[in-house]
Amino acid sequence: MSKFTKSNREETIPSVKLFEGERGLVITGLIGFILSAGIAIYLFFQGPTILPEGNVKDAFSFNAAIGIFMISIAAILPLTKFAARKRRVIRWLFIFASLYCYTIETVQNFRGISPRFSREGTVVDMMAGILFGVISLLLVILTIVLAIHFLRMKQQHDRSLLIMGVRYAFISVLVGNFAGIWMIILQDRLTGDGGNVIILHGIAFHALQTLILPAWLLEKARIKDEIKKSLIHISSIAWMLSMLLIGIQTALGRTVFELTLVPILTGVLILVWLGTVTTVFVFLINLRRTNAVSTRSGILKERDILK
Repeated sequence: MSKFTKSNREETIPSVKLFEGERGLVITGLIGFILSAGIAIYLFFQGPTILPEGNVKDAFSFNAAIGIFMISIAAILPLTKFAARKRRVIRWLFIFASLYCYTIETVQNFRGISPRFSREGTVVDMMAGILFGVISLLLVILTIVLAIHFLRMKQQHDRSLLIMGVRYAFISVLVGNFAGIWMIILQDRLTGDGGNVIILHGIAFHALQTLILPAWLLEKARIKDEIKKSLIHISSIAWMLSMLLIGIQTALGRTVFELTLVPILTGVLILVWLGTVTTVFVFLINLRRTNAVSTRSGILKERDILK
């Protein structure tokens, strides 16, 4: 292999790899999945309600959500290029906050006590709930720190497409944090006759998968950079507008599942996002087919030469 070919190949390999050095965060995320799996077995045999106010189904969904969130943070934290000490501090704050959240959400619900807004628990339970709120605010602060850092990063990053997706994702996460603070102020997740803030909270946080995954896949697609950027912008803006409409519908105290104008527009925007993601997959499938055909052609030519 010539030096020129070798250098070209090295240039195409990103210098920053996803998940690099973040084993602790990955393990923390997997703990959430393990807890959710165990709770799912319990739910199958016993059901969700534990009197006086526990709901094991909430622990199931919460642990799974935190698990997904931690694994997503583990994937993108190497992209920050933080100094080792700063990255270590952020990593361990995320781990500590997640482990406390797993513990309080699971233990309290199995004790029949609401982990956040208990009206039946002791003073200790109420103090644990207050600390839960403080830890939740710590997670909000950490995500804001990461959001500001990614928004201020220079465009010359060697994974600029992925950074673009991460930036949009963190804007959505900030919306999810706002929804979390909204629930703390309400001391509940329900508002009005049918509004449910947890829907906005949960969907907004899933941008760490729904907006980052297409950007990551587009890195591998052999199409013009302008088309790649356009697909990321279209899918991300459609997603953000859908979050805005969900927030408006929730603030009106109405469910997002009714067949009225705002939920219908939300559905249309989510379909736009889904359409762009599908387009990315089509590009990749075509790329694999092209590579397969090229490989076969090369093998046939080699056979002809040997003959």
